Amino acid sequence: MSSSDTIDTNDLSTTAMENDASGHKVIILVVRTFAVSIVAIMLLFLFNNYLNFWRQWPGLPSFFSHQGWFGMQALSTPLDNGQIAKGWLQLLSYVGAVALVVLYVLRTRQRPLRVDAALLSGFAAYIIRAAFWVVLIIGLVDILISFLRVENLLSPLVGDELTEALGRPQFRGLYVHYPLILLSFVIAIFNRSLGFTWLAFLVVLAEFQIVISRFVFSYEQPFMGDLVRFWYAALFLFASAYTLVHEGHVRVDVLYSRFGKRSKAWTNTVGTLLLGLPLGGIILMTGMWDKTSSINSPLYSFEVSQSGYGLYVKYLMVGFLAVYAVSMIIQFSSYLLDNIADLRQEPGGDQLAGKS
Repeated sequence: MSSSDTIDTNDLSTTAMENDASGHKVIILVVRTFAVSIVAIMLLFLFNNYLNFWRQWPGLPSFFSHQGWFGMQALSTPLDNGQIAKGWLQLLSYVGAVALVVLYVLRTRQRPLRVDAALLSGFAAYIIRAAFWVVLIIGLVDILISFLRVENLLSPLVGDELTEALGRPQFRGLYVHYPLILLSFVIAIFNRSLGFTWLAFLVVLAEFQIVISRFVFSYEQPFMGDLVRFWYAALFLFASAYTLVHEGHVRVDVLYSRFGKRSKAWTNTVGTLLLGLPLGGIILMTGMWDKTSSINSPLYSFEVSQSGYGLYVKYLMVGFLAVYAVSMIIQFSSYLLDNIADLRQEPGGDQLAGKS
């Protein structure tokens, strides 16, 4: 055999390593695209939900039925040209969102998984911070309005016409609650404290004032119990994503504690894909699929409790489920990237080298 026929094994090893590295890079790009696309599609779903039921846009199911796509039954009343154009815009918004995510991932192909994980986790934390400010400020303002109404002190302060308007759920929601929600999202930008401790403390104070007012002063009104339920529901639902990132959830642990770090990372990855993300998606899809769904219906009608002069926040409490699902989907997307980063032994997390 001549020297020219000799196979250079070093070249083969180098080529194999390059192919392996290239394959890993493709996998990372796909994982990043998947995780960020999940969040982008979810946010577009929420925005389109607003367009569908508050602005009477057709929505993708009606648009698909009109087009006769995917074997869907034709609409009894076909869409007009304006609705068809809006349907195309809604469809293209999803396609465009995924395209923008792909472009972002390709332009930042060298970015570690943990960077995207941190960005998503920070976004989830911001939503939770804003939600906590919402329940704090609206709870205090609404209980003040309800107290003044029940004691007939509101009319001398703001006049009979505004007093009557504040007794209508839609007016109070649009002109009191919504501005306070916007204010809360602005405050959350500058204040980075999640406030779980003080919210729990406020629940205790609210319960304490009920006990004192009932048994010492023989005074009790429906809004007092409403405030406790309002804050209590927020405390448990909004804290879930924060607890997840700190591994604070109670596990029904039979095998997990015996796993090595790599096995734990695989377990968390599979659990996120099969349980975590689907759960959040199911809550949003079943609760916001149409106008009569369990989340949309109370939000659309500004539903309140039947207890006369109680707080006008029942529709917001139903919205807590949407906040819970959104924050958990974002945090699970971050969790997925973080665990895959652990599997790849990226710096900044648990190193898995040599451990099964």
